[in-house]
Parts: sequence; C-alpha cells; structure tokens
Amino acid sequence: MDILHGIGHALAIAGSMTWEVLWALILGFGLSAAVQAVVRKDEITRLLPDDKPKTLLVASGLGAASSSCSYASVALARSLVRKGANFTSAMAFEIASTNLVIELGIILALLIGWQFTLAEFIGGPLMILLLALAFRLWVRGRVVDAARAQAEKGLAGSMEGHAAMDMSVRAEGSIWQRLRSREGFTSTSGYFVMDWAAVYKDIVGGLLIAGAFAAWVPGSFLRSFFFEGHPLLAKVWGPVVGPLVAVVSFVCSIGNVPLAAVLWNGGISFGGVISFIFADLIIIPIILIYRKYYGTAMALRITGIFYLVMVAAGYAIELVFAPLGLIPAQRHAKVTDAGITWNYTTVLNIIFLTAAAVLIARFLRTGGLPMLRMMGGSPDAEPDLEPHDDEPHDHASHDHASHGGASRAQPAPAAATGTGAVP
Repeated sequence: MDILHGIGHALAIAGSMTWEVLWALILGFGLSAAVQAVVRKDEITRLLPDDKPKTLLVASGLGAASSSCSYASVALARSLVRKGANFTSAMAFEIASTNLVIELGIILALLIGWQFTLAEFIGGPLMILLLALAFRLWVRGRVVDAARAQAEKGLAGSMEGHAAMDMSVRAEGSIWQRLRSREGFTSTSGYFVMDWAAVYKDIVGGLLIAGAFAAWVPGSFLRSFFFEGHPLLAKVWGPVVGPLVAVVSFVCSIGNVPLAAVLWNGGISFGGVISFIFADLIIIPIILIYRKYYGTAMALRITGIFYLVMVAAGYAIELVFAPLGLIPAQRHAKVTDAGITWNYTTVLNIIFLTAAAVLIARFLRTGGLPMLRMMGGSPDAEPDLEPHDDEPHDHASHDHASHGGASRAQPAPAAATGTGAVP
C-alpha cells in the first residue's frame, strides 16, 4: 500500500503541474509556430557564413524563432553545417533554439518565477558569446574539416525529418499579411502540431520525473546535497552539479523545467538552476548523436565546451543577479498535488485547449498526417506530400513551389559539397 500511495502521490504532483502549465505550453508553442511560419529555413544557411558578432546575433535570433525540440535543433544544426554554414554559428543557432525560445520563458515564469526567465534570456546570449570564444581557441582547422567530412556522410540521428521540413509561408507580403492568410494558418498549424509531436515525450517524461523526485526524494537529502546551509559553497557547487544532474536525467527541451522547479525548492542555487536548464544539449543520448554526426573528437570538444560555458554562465548570472536583488528570497516553485479547481488556470486551459483543437483540425484537414510519419526519417529524404487542402481556392491560385498550405513541407536543399567557412 505504501508503494501504491507513493506512486499515486508522484502522479498527482505530475498531473497538477501539467494542469498548471498546460495553457502556457499551448500559448508558447502557438507563438513559436507563428514565428516559424514566416522564417524560411533555406535562408538560414546564407545568413551564417562566419562567426563574426553580427552573424552570431543573427544565429541567435534565428534559433530563437525555431523549434524548441533539442533533437530537432541538433539535427538542423548538422544540416546547416552540411550546407556550408559556419560551424560556430551553427552551434550558436542550436543553443538559441533550445534556450531562447518563447515557450521556455513562459513556463519558467509560471512555474518558478519571472527572475528565472530573465536569467535565461540574459544567460543564453552570454553562453553563446563564451562558446564563440572557446571555439576560436579549440575548434578550428583540421578538427572542423574532419567534423564536416563526418557530417557529409548523412548518418541519421533523431528527428531528422522534422528538422528537414520547411513549412514556412512562401507568399510575399508583410509578416502580418502572411500570418493572416490561409497559407499562414496552415503553416502555423503544421509547426504547432509537429513541435508538440517532437517534444511531448520530453515534456511528459520531465513532469513524471519531477513528480517522482518531489514525492520520493526527501527534502533534507536535497538540501544537504546542494549545501543549502552553506551559502558560499552552495553558489560554487550549484552551477557545477546542475548540468551533471541534467546529463543523467535524459530529459531535454522544456521538459526539464518541472525538474528545475523541484531542484530549486530542494535548495540548488539560482545559478545552478540556470546551468541545469542550459544543459539539455549535453544529455547522454544527444552526446551520442554528436559522435555520430561529427566524430568522436568533435563530440568530446562540443560536450566539454558546452559544459564549461554552461557552468560559467551560471556563475555569471549568480554574480550579477545577487547584488541587484533579483534572486528570489523564498523557494516557492509550483510543485503541488492540489489537483484541478475552478480558477483562472482552468479558464485559460479551456480557452487554449480550444485554440489547440482548431490548429490540430486544420493540420489534419490539410494533409498533415504524412508529415508525422516522416519526422524521424533520413536527413536526405525527399518529402513527397500530396496536397490535401480543404480550400480549393488556396491550392488553385498558387503553384506548388510557393504554396506552403498545399505542399505543406518543403524539403531542405541538397547538402553542399564544399566545406564552407571555417572558424
């Protein structure tokens, strides 16, 4: 009975946290989908020719406007490298796509506090800057050439099909005009459903792990492990151990935020939380994908440098936020098994679930199901999707090459044979 009670308690916490953040997840993915609908993937490579500050800024912005799925981001970064993008800029894009996205900021603010959202959006660019400096020192020349040669082999990792699909609006006009068009509606629905399909396992896994952690791991153990009673030692230890906890948790994308909330309540330092959230790109399955994509030497460099800059960014955030009074004095992250009550959260969930249903219906009515089957396909697969738009006017008035609603997913251009810019 005690075992069943423990399992029930963990599931209750996970369910309560799910209900608390559901509307925010839908809002975040909806906003992200709308942005992706007007950002064409075939333009990204052209904008990343080197590792100059301006290019890194562009890479960060484009990454923030892409899918938050860690696996898809890693796959897309490899695709950019194969097409000649600068290696450092491709890695900057990868970091931004998992740490500077809208949905992550919303969930952080809702579960833990707005200070963590602010820290994330300050720490992310700082981490990219440190990464660029480190890559100039330790990732260049023959190491990059060997990594590009390995990338050209096109070995499949995870979410390759998702990374290769370009469903952005092809029609001309202002951003608002493109979003308001039927094609924009179709494109937004496609990105919304595909992004959910890419990360739902991580979200569910993160919530279940967070529920189990909160229910089964004694608070006294966490407070002792994170040295809560020793403020200086806690500040030193938190950013070091935070990424290591993430590595063994196997949870990435925004699925690690619920566990971050549990760790914060358990006594990890502010900088430790930030480093933990940054570390979704060095979990063990992704490290193995780096090895497949770029070879062992580059995989070790990427993992080691990512870890170091994550730790450094955590320290920097702690040092900057503490004197400004931006670190919360109390640890009140929303980790509870309170269940569902009639309040603003329930109202918002009903509204946004309705909106999600509309987008899903649009996705299904415009031939989206074949795309779901292609999400884990080969990086060189050529999507061959027959148009199924429910509105004949849309399909008849545009050719296939320019109609996102009709052709749904545009395959990524063939891989470049050149090595491209070398940092």
